[in-house]
Formats: sequence, C-alpha cells, structure tokens
Amino acid sequence: MTSSGLLYQSGFGNEFATEALAGALPREQNSPQTNPFGLYGEQLTGTSFTASRTVSRWSWLYRIRPAVLHQPFHETGVGLLRSGPFNDAVPTPNQMRWAPMPVPTKPTDFLDGIVTIGGNGDPAMQTGVAIHLYVANTSMIDRFFYDADGELLIVPQLGKLRFHTEMGILEVTPGEICVIPRGVRFRVELIEDTARGYICENYGQYLRLPELGPIGTAGLAAARDFLAPVACYEDREGTFRLVAKFGGVLWEAEIDHSPLDVVAWRGNLTPYKYDLAKFNCMNTVSWDHPDPSIYCVLVSPSTIPNTNNLELTCFPPRWSVADHTFRPPPFHRNIASEFMGLIYGQYIGKAEGFVPGSASLHNCMSGHGPDAAAFERGAQADLKPEYLGNTMAFLFETQLQIRLTQFALQTELVDRDYYTHWQGIKKQFRPG
Repeated sequence: MTSSGLLYQSGFGNEFATEALAGALPREQNSPQTNPFGLYGEQLTGTSFTASRTVSRWSWLYRIRPAVLHQPFHETGVGLLRSGPFNDAVPTPNQMRWAPMPVPTKPTDFLDGIVTIGGNGDPAMQTGVAIHLYVANTSMIDRFFYDADGELLIVPQLGKLRFHTEMGILEVTPGEICVIPRGVRFRVELIEDTARGYICENYGQYLRLPELGPIGTAGLAAARDFLAPVACYEDREGTFRLVAKFGGVLWEAEIDHSPLDVVAWRGNLTPYKYDLAKFNCMNTVSWDHPDPSIYCVLVSPSTIPNTNNLELTCFPPRWSVADHTFRPPPFHRNIASEFMGLIYGQYIGKAEGFVPGSASLHNCMSGHGPDAAAFERGAQADLKPEYLGNTMAFLFETQLQIRLTQFALQTELVDRDYYTHWQGIKKQFRPG
C-alpha cells in the first residue's frame, strides 16, 4: 500500500505539520505514550540539541516501524564514489574542464551512477564537501539510500526525477534543485528514460538562505519559493536493501519492509526543492561588475569567520544593462574554489565547448575568466540593454582547495586543451 500525492508546503526553515492519514499526528504532545494508529514516534535531529532556535533542525516522525528495524549492515562496493579526506592526488592549480557524462548502456540507477570528481575536508570532522556527477537509466524500486556523512544538494541537468523520501515525494526537473538532509532515507525514480546531473555533498553546517545585508528585505531566493513535501508513506513488505554512506564507505543491510513508512511528521528538518528560475537577480543599473555573491542561492557557513564551507550560486536569465563596463565576468582569482556546471543554454563567459552537462574547476587563487573569444565579444559589444535568456549555470563554491579523484584526472572526458582557450588573448599594452 502506498499513499499518493504530489503536494508541497511552502517556506524555508518552517516548522511544518503534515499527515497522510487524518488524525495520525498526536494532538496533545509531541511524544505521547501511545500514538494514533499504533504508529511509532521517532525523533530525527540534524543539529546539536542545544543549538539556538534560529539554527536548530529537527523533526518528529510517526511511522509504521522504527528505523532501527533491519538486518546488520555490511560493507559493499563503492564503484567510482569517493569521500573525504581526498588523498588520490595533490590539488592542481590548473584550470580543468570535463565533457558531459555519457548515458550508461547497462542498467544503472541513481546510486550506482554516482561518480566523484573531487572534494575537500573530512566528513568525520563535519567540514568540507564532495562533488559528484550522476547518470542513470533505471529507477530505484526496492533499494533505498541515506547519507550519514553529509547533506545532498542535487542539481538535475537531464531528465525529471521523483524523490520518494521518508517525509514525502519531491518531483524535480532540470532547472530545479533538491536538498536531502543528512540521514533522511529515500529512493529515486526516473520519470524519463535517462537522467544526468550534479551533486554536492555538504559535510558542514546545513544549507540556509544567505543574509541580504544592504539588499534589504527582498531579492535573491525567497523563502516562500522553497517547497517541502507533505506526508506520503509506503506500506510495503518484501525483500529490500537499505544502503548507507557512513564514514566514506557504502554499507548495505537487508530490510523486509519499505523504510519510507512515515505516516505523519512535524518539524523543520525536511527535504526540499527550489526552482532556480524564481531567483530574483540583483545587478548594477549603472556601471562596473558586481561580485558574484549577488547570485548566491544557499550557503553553508564555515567555522572560520568570513568564509563559507559551501555556496550555491546560480546564473539564470537576466537583463544586462551596465554602461562603460565589460559585461562578462572579469578575469579574477578568488580565495574560493569554483566548480561550475551548465544546466541549459550558454554561459556568457565561455564561447564554445562548454555545453549543457559539462563541468569546470578553477581552484583557489588560480587565474580564470572569459576565454579569448568571449573576451573579444564582450570588449566589442554594443552596450545596449541585453536580455540573457535561455541560460542556467551554477557554481559550487568552497573555501578549501578541491582535490580531484583519479577518475577526474584520467577520464577521457577531461579537456586536455582547456588552457588553450585563453592563449589567443592578445597583448594590448600601449604605453604613452
């Protein structure tokens, strides 16, 4: 038996209360001696018990069976999935770029299709990130997954996905993002034949909306546009597998029922999705080139002041009107390491070769910026108002250097001639 529905609740960080059966939520207290319908109460806590109210994340789940009910875990193969600490190779200052991952020919579900590009930090120390790509052509039906190492930020690029989670169902299409909190169990169903995209596994503090500062009360991503699922449960028995990522290793356990059996829940620790097209861009209406922080969607703070463990930045359709200004991104070097992906369209700072599904990495303090063709185009552009439509790119930015995996360094997807895209930049110095 499976309850149905693709209903959502609006808001970021809200304390929700939702039930798939009327009366399933206890009305008198959070954790009564007996619950309606014989459900088990179980608390899921994502932050320290003593965390301040503004950052505390928790939910009470009322489920058919408690999460403890499964056979012992045993280690299983990890394929091309890797985890911090990343020691495959020394971090490279070279600019890196990869072609899109090809769609697999053999049956591959979302979990089997994850390939790690690189990362930093250590999940045991709850700091840093891992950056993955995924490709899939098969749904997860009787296999379920949860990540005890980090929060999963998923950016589909090809193919719509349906995430069946403990808290309900999220249907996510390219152009939207999905976040699955640490420890939440889920399975992924393909709505189309194939799927491809990007994942950032956040070992640090959970993602949240950035402060707006001088922007004021409105702009960037609005809390109301983030959608959380309503309760929706599976009451299925059979032979299933539960896979956990714990300590950088995949573990698998037999389980005789679907673990997505939460009939009701209340709290603010929940999966959610967001449509990047709803991002309210801020930009100059006079001159100069603002810093990319004006495109920040979500942020995971660092313990080091004035740095972030992770930032998600997006570049959606927008107007460009700056006068007396080079409009494409300038040449720059950052304290942050930048991993970029393209969901659809063309990115203004790259003239050719960077197609949807591609990825690039510009590590900490490595010089980068528009390639030669994009520079010439920007330098000679007629500075009339221009609408940059049909484009959606994003950045995973992190305070630490990103160390690449052997796969990322050796795969045929690497553009070995990426550096040549800047070699056509001409000397323009004219003293006097």
